[in-house]
Amino acid sequence: MKKYILLFGLAFIVSLGSSYQATAQSKQSIQNDSKITTVDGNEIPTDPNVKIGKLSNGLTYYIRNNGKPENKVELRLVVNAGSILEDNDQLGLAHFMEHMNFNGTKNFKKNELVDYLQSIGVKFGAHLNAYTSFDETVYILPIPSDDPEKLEKGFQIIEDWAHNALLTEEEIDNERGVVLEEYRLGKGANERMLQKYLPKIMYGSKYAERLPIGTKENLENFTYESLRRFYNDWYRPDLMAVIAIGDVDVAVLEEKIKSHFGKIPAAENPRERVTHDVKNHDETFVAIETDKEASFTQVQVMFKDLGTSKKMKTTDDYRNQVIKGLFSQMINNRLGELAEAENPPFVFGSSFHGGTWARTKEAYQSMAMSAADGQLTALSTLLEENERVRKYGFGKGEFERAKKSVIARLEKAYKDRTKVESSRYAGQYIRNFLSGSPIPGVEWSYNFYKEELPKIQLEEVNTLINEYLRDTNRVIVLTGPEKEDTPKITEAEVLAVVNNVKSKEIKPYEDTEVASSLISNLPPAGTIVSRTTNDEIGVTTLTLSNGAKITYKKTDFKNDEVLFSAFSFGGSSLYSDEEFKAIGFANQGLAQAGVNGFSKVDIQKMMSGKIARVTPYIGSYREGFNGSATPKDLEELFQMTHLYFTKLNKDEKAYNSYVSKQKGFLTNIMKSPQFYFQFKMGEFMNGKNPRYQGFPTPEMMDASDYDLAYEKYQERFADAGDFNFYFVGNVDEEKLEAFATKYLASLPGKNSNEQPKLSSFRPLTGKHKKVIEKGEDPKSSVQIVFNGETTYDGKEARAMQFLGEILSIKLIEKLREQEGGVYGAGANGSMRSYPYGWYSLRISFPCGPENVDKLTTAALAELQAIIDNGPTEKDVNKVKESNLLENKEDIKKNNFWLRYLSNSDYMNRDVNRILKFEASVNEITAADIQKVAKKYANGDYILGIHNPEK
Repeated sequence: MKKYILLFGLAFIVSLGSSYQATAQSKQSIQNDSKITTVDGNEIPTDPNVKIGKLSNGLTYYIRNNGKPENKVELRLVVNAGSILEDNDQLGLAHFMEHMNFNGTKNFKKNELVDYLQSIGVKFGAHLNAYTSFDETVYILPIPSDDPEKLEKGFQIIEDWAHNALLTEEEIDNERGVVLEEYRLGKGANERMLQKYLPKIMYGSKYAERLPIGTKENLENFTYESLRRFYNDWYRPDLMAVIAIGDVDVAVLEEKIKSHFGKIPAAENPRERVTHDVKNHDETFVAIETDKEASFTQVQVMFKDLGTSKKMKTTDDYRNQVIKGLFSQMINNRLGELAEAENPPFVFGSSFHGGTWARTKEAYQSMAMSAADGQLTALSTLLEENERVRKYGFGKGEFERAKKSVIARLEKAYKDRTKVESSRYAGQYIRNFLSGSPIPGVEWSYNFYKEELPKIQLEEVNTLINEYLRDTNRVIVLTGPEKEDTPKITEAEVLAVVNNVKSKEIKPYEDTEVASSLISNLPPAGTIVSRTTNDEIGVTTLTLSNGAKITYKKTDFKNDEVLFSAFSFGGSSLYSDEEFKAIGFANQGLAQAGVNGFSKVDIQKMMSGKIARVTPYIGSYREGFNGSATPKDLEELFQMTHLYFTKLNKDEKAYNSYVSKQKGFLTNIMKSPQFYFQFKMGEFMNGKNPRYQGFPTPEMMDASDYDLAYEKYQERFADAGDFNFYFVGNVDEEKLEAFATKYLASLPGKNSNEQPKLSSFRPLTGKHKKVIEKGEDPKSSVQIVFNGETTYDGKEARAMQFLGEILSIKLIEKLREQEGGVYGAGANGSMRSYPYGWYSLRISFPCGPENVDKLTTAALAELQAIIDNGPTEKDVNKVKESNLLENKEDIKKNNFWLRYLSNSDYMNRDVNRILKFEASVNEITAADIQKVAKKYANGDYILGIHNPEK
């Protein structure tokens, strides 16, 4: 189950998805028997493809037929009740109740639910899930729909969640340990600081007292009656919605809902579902919270609306949200430019008007992540940029670019409207039920935007700032690491910054003109010298005149998407040890300079209205690119790729900006006990590698050699002829081939055919124990690693993967369900062939320090049982079913094919092996899994333990 959710607020950034992801609020008219009322002329309509109804007991339902993915239905049970409704003796019980629905219902006794779903390929956590927030609880169940029995079981499960929880005293007590472990996981610097500043943000409201996880004292001591009272009070039909979307006829889904949920009696004399408001305040509240384990430094400024949130009902309301989205787009463009300065005032900054933790309160919110000593500078900059907009507004050029970006994203969603996955729709309908967010459908939204965007005037956007900014109802929150050698910022200093900005002379924003094209001069085009096709998997490979190869697969999975990657063998392995150490961490900053004389900001402006991106990289054994584009902007992707080969800028200021942001971001990350443990374990296992860099400190960032990194980049990308390029998506083959000859075949080809230089170093193997102490909270974690060199074998690799998945199932059963000692636990088995044969089996789990030894012994005992007796056929069939189900969905996704085609060449694997996937899964037996367990996990292992400081 998902960890309880805390949302600070989501920006309503108007984009293609803003209408159909629906973050704004709206009213939805619903009538019995699923009939949607006719909307008035000025009301936002409801997407005609969704059927909405209400049963006589008050339960609302949403149904939609959708074939993506095939043979699958997404089911949701939404309860309009969360921690905000808890009585004083129920702290944490809204979330606890979510847990209990997985621990025994009328038709699924303890463990039967998860066991059954695993048997049909539905994984606990990865697929089956739930979450609890302040105001709602949502249960998530994807179910195969190609079998009537499975579909019926799915509806029986969500019906049981709605009103058939057993809530036995034994199971309540058993689950206390699991929830307390989740409580333990949530402890840390962020939680400690949140507890202190939340009362100021949610002033005078119950939200400051009802974090969904509850309190340790109440979780340990609450009475059974308290939990049952919460279930009886709030799990009732008038507060519930059932959502069913998938590859099943609407009439079938509706019948299932009526037969399962229509029989639930309506609540008699129901408790009032109270809405909790946040009080206004005249003064500016300032919260300055530090913690010695805080790993990031942040600044937040909230200008809370004086009134309560208004639901979006009419097209005028919708138009106002479009205007707000344009405002957010432009202010964030400006903040993004500031972050690219040579001495940036913050690592990252953003602003938006949107929701807070409370449904009834929205706010204009500006926030930034800064260096540890840069909070006041970041705060001043945020306030100054808001004041600049207030004084001078935005400019015409900014306005036009913002509109182009908005319509480009909306157009992309419109073109892909028939390719939306059911889970995306489920999210929209959840928001519609809980808060009235509109669901007009992307067709209506697209037409609305096309019609209204040209009519929106710049002045309409510029006047918004006067609604946002105020001296009252303002909260400023600074959070970051506690440093003994640095005085803590005072409230007086914060308020002085606020006052100084008011009196400061602020100049207008200076916009710069941008060129109309990324590229002007090109060398002569090359040619395609050969073409091969693989009809079995629908792939074409072109060889260009410079030696480069292009592999592409035309798909119809998305209408407006082309994904791209490329690689060449070599990478940093071809650097000498001295060069590698001198370059340090500079490689990652190379692309920050832009290309062809254009800065990163210039390129972002030029690309307004276009959707295309390319990112170069240099890895250990290869260099290459990752990117994507819409079909209409594919030429820009080719242009950027060409320029990254030939015209990467060398810009010390841009590189210094990168270094400054990295130092601000990374300086305190080692204060996190969990990150510290992971880093120290990596150092323990790889520290003898002569090229091991460790964690980037400010000193190491400053010492990294930008000049040498730039020089080696030129070497790595000097020969385009030994590159492999991959394109997957809605490819126009004629255009792709024309762009390939123009932009790729024209690149230099030197026939270098470089191969990486393989290191003789291998990570630590054998029997070792490493205990790392860090942190004040009573939190521990355990890693058990079996690894070493081997000769790669495909069947063994599959069996090793299955071993990890089966062991994960057994660890959850033992450590969580039986011992109540962990919230989550898992294992991962893998085997690779490149750059050398290597196997790995990793077991990991967090727990209390007092349980480390007991649970480590129990985990190893589960592994030993597989070694001694092999896994059960039932568990083997579970992982087979989930792998076949996931593969069935994966092969309909562009990103799967992009990775698959590229990795097949990189690993020198048979590209047609995907055709034998089902056979390769089904051929694995329990004996095969036992065999790899005996061979690879029956000897020495590395044990890493993270404990708090004594």
